[in-house]
Amino acid sequence: MENSVVIHTINLVKEFPMGTQKVIALNDVNLDFHKGEFAGVVGPSGSGKTTLLNIIGSLDDPTSGDVMTMGKSIKSLSHKESARLRNRYIGFIFQTFNLLPVYTVYENVEFPLLLLDLDEKEREKLVWEALEWVKLTDKAQSRPNQLSGGQSQRVAIARAMVKKPEIVLADEPTANLDAENSYNILEMMEVLNKELKTTFLFSTHDEKVIAYLKRKITLFDGRVVKDEMVSRDDS
Repeated sequence: MENSVVIHTINLVKEFPMGTQKVIALNDVNLDFHKGEFAGVVGPSGSGKTTLLNIIGSLDDPTSGDVMTMGKSIKSLSHKESARLRNRYIGFIFQTFNLLPVYTVYENVEFPLLLLDLDEKEREKLVWEALEWVKLTDKAQSRPNQLSGGQSQRVAIARAMVKKPEIVLADEPTANLDAENSYNILEMMEVLNKELKTTFLFSTHDEKVIAYLKRKITLFDGRVVKDEMVSRDDS
C-alpha cells in the first residue's frame, strides 16, 4: 500500500440473495482514497453507496475481491480484528445519530475511548476537545432527548472524531437535518478534515453535501461510472 493510501478496493463485488436470484450491490469496484481526502460516493438509492462504506468499515464482508483499509485486508480479518480496526482507525457518522439515550452527551462522546487503552485523564482531555470542536461544551450533561436534531448530529460527529481517527465514514449525515444545520455540520467537518488531515468519505445524494466534496465518485447499479476531482466555488 502506498504511504498515503488509506483505503484500497480491489475488484470489489457484493451480492445479496433475493429469493432464487442475486442482487449485485457492488460490481468490480476499484478505488483508492488517500489520507486527508474529502470525498463522496454519490448515486441513486440502491446504487451501492452504503454497502461500499460498510465493507470499507469492516461492518460487512465482500462476496469477492477485497478492501485494504489502513493496510489491513478486510476479507482476512477475524471479528475481533475487525473490531480492533474500527476502534483504532475509523469513526462512523450515521443519518440516525445512534446516540445512547441513557447516557449524557459527555458519556456518548467518551464511549469509543472506553474501548482503547486510555486512562481517565486522557479520555477527559479528548472528550472536552471534541465537544469544543462541535461547540457543545455547554451540553455535556444533557441527554439526547434534550437536544435538537442539529445538536444530536454534532454529538455524533464529536463521538466519531474523539479518538482522532484516520478515516471517517459518513452515511447520509445530513438526511435528517434542515438546510441551516446541514451547512453548519458540513463546515465543521471541513474544518476537522483540514486541521486533523482525517480522510472523510461520504455516502450521499444530498446536493448540499455534494457541493462541499473535493472528489465525487458516482455509482450506478454497483459500478463506478465516474470518478472526478471537483473544485468548490466559494464565490
